[in-house]
Amino acid sequence: MGGTSPAQSALEPVDLRARLSKMGSLVAAVWRVLHPSSLLLGAVVFLLLANFFKNRLPKNYPPGPARLPLLGNFFQLDYKQPHLSIQKYVKKYGNLFSMEFGAWSSVLITGLPLIKEALVHQGHNILDRPMSPVRKRIFKTNGQPFNPHFKINNAVSNIICSITFGERFEYQDSQFQEMLRLLDDIIGMEVSVWTQLYNTFPRIMNFLPGFHQTLFGKWEQLKLFISRVIENHKRDWNPEEPRDFIDAYLKEIEKHKGDDASSFNEENLIFSTLDLFFAGTETTSTTLRWGLLYMALNPEIQEKVQAEIDRVIGPSQQPSTDARELMPYTNAVIHEVQRMGNIIPLNVPREVNNATTLAGYHLPKGTMVITNLTALHRDPEEWATPNTFNPEHFLENGQLKKRDAFLPFSIGKRVCLGEQLAKAELFIFFTSLLQKFTFKPPDNEKLSLEFRMGVTISPVDHRLRAVPRA
Repeated sequence: MGGTSPAQSALEPVDLRARLSKMGSLVAAVWRVLHPSSLLLGAVVFLLLANFFKNRLPKNYPPGPARLPLLGNFFQLDYKQPHLSIQKYVKKYGNLFSMEFGAWSSVLITGLPLIKEALVHQGHNILDRPMSPVRKRIFKTNGQPFNPHFKINNAVSNIICSITFGERFEYQDSQFQEMLRLLDDIIGMEVSVWTQLYNTFPRIMNFLPGFHQTLFGKWEQLKLFISRVIENHKRDWNPEEPRDFIDAYLKEIEKHKGDDASSFNEENLIFSTLDLFFAGTETTSTTLRWGLLYMALNPEIQEKVQAEIDRVIGPSQQPSTDARELMPYTNAVIHEVQRMGNIIPLNVPREVNNATTLAGYHLPKGTMVITNLTALHRDPEEWATPNTFNPEHFLENGQLKKRDAFLPFSIGKRVCLGEQLAKAELFIFFTSLLQKFTFKPPDNEKLSLEFRMGVTISPVDHRLRAVPRA
């Protein structure tokens, strides 16, 4: 019969203990060899390999500067003026090149023909808006010297308030002032280094304190402000008589109640309202601030505008868009303010929603597409004096001249929906202000064209004198 002898049975526990002891010694020896620094090095190597295989560039992808593992080209841009620091790569790699920011692949497009090809002819393939980790976190869980900043913001924002809320706010309203300041803070913070770090390493940065956490807090305050306005609307809401955008949206929510596929819900109402505020307040008010600054720096141009205003409208008649066609010089000046102000220097990014080929290069789905409006609006082949404020760029035989290379509202399927409203606002505000005042630098103060980088490029804080016209 087979089996185990008593002698063997007696030896087995001893043998097992010996084996376990040897294994324990081996583990201890390995652990001694694997110093924490060795483990860290191993983890880094693993992450680098994982990053390499995850982010290997597809065949025939646009060229670009060398990338660091994990970080990509993060340290190759000056985040105080990214639209300017990026131009050196245009010279080196041409009108279509690629960059990476963490795991975010992007391509930059320069030149009118290529911009038109991407945004118009291939608009069906390059249509989506990229959703950065920061935005995902926000939307899933904007006679005496005086600073014109918030005075202009107040006036422009009240137009959007009338459309959205059905009312305007008094300039002394503390809640309204707080909302405007939150908008201004967020605009500056969204392009900070902390925000870019969050977009590169969202999972890690979620657990770390810093500027990005302050940004999220300010977004929550803004959302709370809009939520309160919506609740006030609900108290006396009549679906048959919508007073404003919020009432109309509430009607759509009611109409689609029970439809799980519907995008009409209160959360989207909050974000749509915030979109209106950002797009309808910041861009127009920033352009107007640049306009008054350029007038103070170019008094001879300001005098020509005022002469046209006096001739066409007069000193007391309220300006209206009806007079716009009769005032080509004023219109040309506003266009030149938009060109030189360059408030959205790299356009609002788009995202490839269907893999496509552009200029012979393959662009995979999910690639972020950036259009280089800075180079377009300062192209010496398009503009006689590209770096000088010159309204003659938009005049021909005394009439306003349309320029294809002028794209402040973008182009294609994602062209700015508020373009017509913005044009009307810019004309009426600008004309009204220059009809009543002459803008000058404060005594013993020098004005500059330095800018603050944010979601938009805005003038650094400055003071102006608004001298009433006789």
